[in-house]
This record gives sequence, C-alpha cells and structure tokens, in this order.
Amino acid sequence: MSEPDFLTVSLLTEYLRRKFDLDPYLKQVFLTGEVSNFRQRPGHQYFSLKDDHAKISVVMFKSAFAKLKFKPEEGMKVRVVGRVTLYPASGQYQIVIDKMEPDGVGDLYQALAQLKEKLEKEGLFTRNQRPLRPFPKRVAVITSPSGAVIQDIMTTVARRYPILQIVLFPAQVQGDTAAATIVTQLERVKAMGGFDALIIGRGGGSIEDLWPFNEEKVARALVDMPMPIVSSVGHETDTTITDFIADHRAATPTAAAELVTPVPLVDALDRIAQDRLRLTTAMKNRIANAQERLDRSRRSVVLTQPERLYDQYLQQVDQLKNRLHAATKAQLDFLAHRVQVAQTALNPRQLGVRVATGQQTVQTTTHRLQTAMQSLLQAKRQAFAQANEGLEHLGPAQILGRGYAYVTDEQGRMLKHVADFKPQSAAVIHVTDGLVPVVVQERTKKNG
Repeated sequence: MSEPDFLTVSLLTEYLRRKFDLDPYLKQVFLTGEVSNFRQRPGHQYFSLKDDHAKISVVMFKSAFAKLKFKPEEGMKVRVVGRVTLYPASGQYQIVIDKMEPDGVGDLYQALAQLKEKLEKEGLFTRNQRPLRPFPKRVAVITSPSGAVIQDIMTTVARRYPILQIVLFPAQVQGDTAAATIVTQLERVKAMGGFDALIIGRGGGSIEDLWPFNEEKVARALVDMPMPIVSSVGHETDTTITDFIADHRAATPTAAAELVTPVPLVDALDRIAQDRLRLTTAMKNRIANAQERLDRSRRSVVLTQPERLYDQYLQQVDQLKNRLHAATKAQLDFLAHRVQVAQTALNPRQLGVRVATGQQTVQTTTHRLQTAMQSLLQAKRQAFAQANEGLEHLGPAQILGRGYAYVTDEQGRMLKHVADFKPQSAAVIHVTDGLVPVVVQERTKKNG
C-alpha cells in the first residue's frame, strides 16, 4: 500500500478558496443581519453580521463604503449584497459587501435622521432666527436658472414690490455634484455681500432629488451666511436639513417671495401717506399746544404785574423779622434771670452761711476719717499679730523645739537628699539650742 500525498495548508486553503469563488450560488448573496463589532476606519471597513445563531465576517472596501448615504452603527439591522469568499491568511470565510442599506428604512432616510440628530445636538437648528427686513433692497436667490422657482419668485416680486432687486446665483439642484455647486454659490453670495435676504430652493421631487439640500456641507455653509435665509425646497410636505438651518421656511417659491416682501409697494406707499398725515397732524397739535402755553404765559401775572411776584416774599420777610425779635427778647429775659440768680447767690450774708456750713462739713468729715483710720489700723494690727503667731508655730525654732533638726553645709545650704552629703565633707546640724558640727563618714540610701 503506497503512502498518501500530504497537502500543505496553503494548497488546501487555495483549493477551498477556488471552490468558494466558482460556486455560482456564492457569487451574489442577499443577506440580512445585525451589525456587530463596527468601528469606522479611514480606509476599508471590517466588521461582522450576526443573528441569534450565527455570525459572519464582513469586508467592505473603501470604494463601496464611500457610496453609502448613512453611517452603520452597532446593532443596526441591515440588508447587504455581496459575494462569499475565503481569506487564505486566516482560513476564515467572509462576505465582501458591494451594497448595504438599513433593513426596513432606506439608506437616505437613515442618513437624513443621523445628520439631523448630529446637527441638532450642535445647536445649529436654533442658531439662525433672524427677522426679515420690512423694506429690502436686494435679495439673492440660489436655484436652477431654468426651473419654475425663479419664475414664481420674480412674478411675485414684480406684483408686490417691483423696486426690489433680485440677483440669481444659478446652481444645480439635483444630482451628485449639486451640493458642491450650491456651496460655491453660497460662498459667492457671502463674498459679494450687500444682500438683505437669501432665498434657496427648488421644486418638489423624491428624496433622491432633494438630497443635495440634505448634505452636511450645504448645512454648514448656510449657518455662516450673514443675512436671513428663506428655504423653499420641495413641496409643503417635504422636509430637508436646509429647512431646519434656515431662518424661515416657505412652502412654495411664491410664499418665499411674499416673506421677503411682506408689504406690497402700493400698500407701503399708502401706509407712508397715512404716516405722513398722522405726523403732520401730530406736529400741528404740538404747535397749537405750544402756542396756547405761550399765550397763557403772556397773560400771566408775572409778566403783566411783575411787582406782585415779590408780595409773598415780602410777607415772609416780615414774619421772619417778628420771629427774630421775639426770640431775641426771650433769650435776653432768660439771661437776665440767670444774672439775678447769680447775684442773689453772691450776697455777703449768703456767702457767710455757705462758708460756715462748709467748715462744719469739713470738721465732720475729718472726724469720721480719723475714726475710720484708727479702726482700720487696729484691725490691721490684730491681723498682723495673728499671722505672726501662726508663723511662729510654723517656724524652724518651733519645729526644732519638738525634737526635730535640719542639716546644712558650711555655706548654709540645706542638705535634704543622700546625694547632697559628700563623704569626708563637713556639715552642721541645727538643733533647738545650738549647732553641732559633724563630718560625714558614709551615706546609705533608703531602698524603695
């Protein structure tokens, strides 16, 4: 029996890859599943599709991913079209996706919802809420030069406000390059300046037809426009990102023209005439009132009889003089009374009585002071005697008399501890009736 031929892993993998590539059922597979492990990369995309029981690896090359109108998200249900193949390096089978769309919702609707949520979080939808000028001079219009939009706008302006200048900035409003041309025209309008408002719009259509007005670059260019924006994109039921960015939204081009020209010229001229009449009437009334005030001033007492102007002041001066005389007299009377009281107090008889009374008071006070001093001195002497007697009881002589003694060195310093006694040193014992000189032979410290 001959030995079998062993294949290399590479040969087996290449054989299986060819099986996958040549299988007609795997060349175009329509698959639905849930996005898993998705993390957007700069180039090609690698993630997985799964359901409740299985998972397959996914490869989506850069060219195919760039065509998507929406951004895949973790857990999103999608439908994909691609081919199943085998990657030799890992030996893992995978599906290479050519097309992908949300399952149940179109990719454009999904992309619109995602962009709307993103811009709304940034606050772009509430940034521009500027009012329109009541009497504009120039208005820019970005739309197709051959569509009905510009015709409707020009017809409405000619009827309502013919002095308004309409400047058309032609742009593509449908197709893959439409968004770029719209942004270019927005930049031209911004650079030119001098416009009171901007109308941007096109007629109705499908979401694909209106998609240039849902592009993020168009939305960000609109946010930076220096003038109020009126959006007129699609029919009344159509809603685009441009509608949310704009300051005002009009259901039709005619409505947009009516918004930027809120008052017809004839009505405006009538209103001006009415305002002129009201202003003239108001000025006449003010002049009449001023004339009447002037006449009253001319007839006033101040101008016809100026001397009467001072009557009241002269009366006030008289009253003040009377008050001053009365106050001066009262002050003089008060001072005279005080002088009389002082003179009475300085009478010689009164002074003698006051001096005698003062001398008696001094004598009484002196006697009381001497008595108090003697009492205080006697009390202090008794306290001193008691303290001295107590001190004698606590003094060294009394203690020595009870059989105690104390020891000092030759200089008289008290020796209280064993360490104070130096062997062969002299000491003096103090007793009740004298001194006893001694020499220290030895010392013994008490234990404990």
